Amino acid sequence: MKRLAVLGSTGSIGTATLDAVARFPEKFSVVALAAGRNLAVLETQVRDFHPRLVAVADEADAASLRRTFPGVEVVAGAAGREAAATHPDATTVVAAFVGALGLVPTYRALTLGREVALANKETLVAAGELMTAAARASGAVILPIDSEHNALHQALRVGPAGSVRRLILTASGGPFRTYSKAQIEDVTVAQALAHPTWAMGAKITVDSATMMNKGLEIIEARHLFDVPEERIAVLVHPESRVHSLVEYDDGTLIAQLSVNDMRFPILYALAYPERLPSPFGFLDLAALGALHFEAADEDRFPCLRLARGALRAGGTVPAVLSA
Repeated sequence: MKRLAVLGSTGSIGTATLDAVARFPEKFSVVALAAGRNLAVLETQVRDFHPRLVAVADEADAASLRRTFPGVEVVAGAAGREAAATHPDATTVVAAFVGALGLVPTYRALTLGREVALANKETLVAAGELMTAAARASGAVILPIDSEHNALHQALRVGPAGSVRRLILTASGGPFRTYSKAQIEDVTVAQALAHPTWAMGAKITVDSATMMNKGLEIIEARHLFDVPEERIAVLVHPESRVHSLVEYDDGTLIAQLSVNDMRFPILYALAYPERLPSPFGFLDLAALGALHFEAADEDRFPCLRLARGALRAGGTVPAVLSA
């Protein structure tokens, strides 16, 4: 049984993770939860999953939780996040905090050799070399939760690393895929939040609309899979069923497809190397009918160029980009 510490448990990835975990009580248990200030959701999670440790943002909320759950250790602030990430009983850390909050706890988990199911983009964008070096030194395994990198992880199991020609990240194109450059200049936040194919948190949804999200994923892929930036391509795929592809030297393309539901890559990362039966349905290609692909337009979506430039510059430039 894998014993989980879920960092960012009340966010979109955290709640989806716990939904997946609840389907397989014989495979997973929860030993630690770390969240921000959403006490209503967190209290429900504590009742449902019985963690030994809970971390929250501030001491007032921690005091409230201690009164409600006297048998649970509750820690506040940065110390709490680190305590959850390094809990001695955790075998797998789900790193799902949004933003820089996830950097230190994820790094600490990696230095301890823990398996890390990684959903926090900033961890690899801002500190990819540091994180991968820590994983190599300790023997930790990083399993990506992002659907694109999760797909690459699966497709890369097919052939030897030395035979990979290109990694191809797919992008839905977001709500502005068919907009002209002039139209994009006048879009609103509400329009940016109306993603056509994925249900995600607000920040990643806006980043998807501008394709900054895909630019950050190029940087992530570089660090996760040790493939040079010039061999990482982006392909627009409006249906969001092909989550990424690996092109091998012999001309073979290996694609990973599934329903566009984050619980699929989450369950893959949690169960790896095992594969568990899907409780979330299956992809019906006949019902879908057709799949479409388009070249990514870096003129209309200059964030792709910005991300590639930051990756080439190296140093702290990617951290500035993701700030």
